[in-house]
Amino acid sequence: MTPDALAQAARACRLFVSGVVGLTAADGLPLRFGTLALLSPDEPGFWPHVEASPEFRDGAPDPLDRWSRRTIEALAAEVGGMAVFPFGGPPWHPFFAWALRSGQAWKSPMQLLVHDRMGLMASYRGGIALPVPAPPDPPAAAPAPCTDCPAPCLAACPAGAITAGRYDLAACHAWLDTPGGENCLNSGCLARRACPLSASYGRLAGQSAWHMRHFHR
Repeated sequence: MTPDALAQAARACRLFVSGVVGLTAADGLPLRFGTLALLSPDEPGFWPHVEASPEFRDGAPDPLDRWSRRTIEALAAEVGGMAVFPFGGPPWHPFFAWALRSGQAWKSPMQLLVHDRMGLMASYRGGIALPVPAPPDPPAAAPAPCTDCPAPCLAACPAGAITAGRYDLAACHAWLDTPGGENCLNSGCLARRACPLSASYGRLAGQSAWHMRHFHR
């Protein structure tokens, strides 16, 4: 199955193909797979879909990762591919590098990935390696969206944890421990939300709050 056909199947699971990468032996996957399709939340609508799943109702840990594994492994079986994930290692698969190689994501001024649709809300729930040869001539990467952007993300962090080229994780967690951190905890990182692409992506505040609770624990 081609990445385009996979994209149609993924939409029924509230996922979209957020990048396609030509694989090489250095990627560490079986050589019969020549192409990797990256899968991300298809907004709007992803969060209500996963919250209604059995994984979010059984009380067991890591419901989102378990939903991702069940869903993407089923998709992989349907298309004759192999599912890979950014969690559950070792081995740890190089999703950051794959995203950059896709030509649809870049390193932002705040060092996090920025995607041409998801903005700074970029998230990869997994990928499917396909037995399809790598494109002989990968499409030219589009210009990075940050090139002509005034970078509101750098000024938006109330903790001062983000500057050009640097992210101070300790300062971020210290701020979240204060009353002033409630906005970020309840609605998501202000710096990520300041990205114009993030604002148009459609991610719900409740989903961002869920991720923040798992980030700051």
